[in-house]
Amino acid sequence: MDLASMTKLISGEGWGLLQSLPPYDESTVLSLGEGLRAAGFDTDLVAAALTQSRLRAKGREKFGEFADGMLFTADGLEQATRLEIAARHAQRFRGAGVRQVFDLTCGIGSDAMAIAGLDMAVTAIEADEVTATVAGVNLRHWPGASAFIGTAEGTQLPAGEGARHAGAWLDPARRTPGVTDARGKTRRVFRLDAISPSWSTVQSIAQSLPATGAKLSPSFPHAAIPAGTEAQWTSLGGEVLECAIWWGPLVSRAGRSALVIGSQGKSWTVREADTENGINNKDDKGGKGGGAAPVASSLGQIGSWLYEPDRAVIRAGLTGALTSAVDGFELDSGVGYVTSERCVDVGYARRFAVTESMPLNVKALRAWLRDRDVGRVTIKKRGVVLNADELRRQLRLSGSVEMTLVLTRVKNQQVCLVVRPV
Repeated sequence: MDLASMTKLISGEGWGLLQSLPPYDESTVLSLGEGLRAAGFDTDLVAAALTQSRLRAKGREKFGEFADGMLFTADGLEQATRLEIAARHAQRFRGAGVRQVFDLTCGIGSDAMAIAGLDMAVTAIEADEVTATVAGVNLRHWPGASAFIGTAEGTQLPAGEGARHAGAWLDPARRTPGVTDARGKTRRVFRLDAISPSWSTVQSIAQSLPATGAKLSPSFPHAAIPAGTEAQWTSLGGEVLECAIWWGPLVSRAGRSALVIGSQGKSWTVREADTENGINNKDDKGGKGGGAAPVASSLGQIGSWLYEPDRAVIRAGLTGALTSAVDGFELDSGVGYVTSERCVDVGYARRFAVTESMPLNVKALRAWLRDRDVGRVTIKKRGVVLNADELRRQLRLSGSVEMTLVLTRVKNQQVCLVVRPV
């Protein structure tokens, strides 16, 4: 959407039209558009309003009912921070005593909205003129929030005494504008030196304004974590969405951590430190984490229970927290699966009862499953190069029982565990 179309949309006539539209329905959008044009509405305005109606419907996934009063761009919605996570970003700043936040890459304003919602002043900066206009509309409810066209590099930040209660937030672009992948989404960039503003700019801002946070890719390399910062990988509903780096007073505890947000807002925090005493598994209490996990030395060490940690825990390299919590072993270095004889409820890990474990041999596995009248299998795999659909064809099962198979490795040997979800 260009600036002219956006300007029409936020005019009195355009806004009134947008607010009067019925809930978006793909099956009726063509006839709706024809009716609006027949009623005398400008063709470009109708197109802009229907586009916004579609984006609002899609935006409900991230923003719930708030989406109905927001404006979006397609790329901005795709890259925007989800409401639950933006609220936690804002709480960091509020808890550190920050009164004004400079959102230097504000996009459509999702993080700026959450920050303003906690009564902090927000200066939102966006390089793209259309997106900056969208952010300004989305921030209209908060007198202390404003959006401007500009760049992180060109923004004058407070210094000296003026920086005492100020902070900065950055969400560098990690996509190539105008270039889409096979799913129609803007193509991502994965190299740290390809983000915009650059990683060196982000670090420079953190040096001048200590209360700085930055949202980066979940693939952020551990070796690049700046000294004294906190790197927190966050997942929502099992999907790892970001690695946020926090500097200065925004650091809860330096090092790596994982924030796992489950259903109904329930969450668990796992940290790098204090693994020797186990892990406090209470919600939001900052459970103790660890570095390298102890690894099983043979198939015979597989216990009665298998634990699958949330992917944020694995990304943060904190599987050792889980082995400590259940007094167990990781099946092999880096696979994430943990085995134990102890049955423990761990909020950030899924538990399975192990009914059988064996070396992975297709012929032997097929015979074992047929003897037990198995006709359907759910296949989970990690740490092995194997096509699950091809394995199903090779097993040629026709029974009535359903089982879950975990294909992974123990001491570099491919193994199959038959498990029952708990």
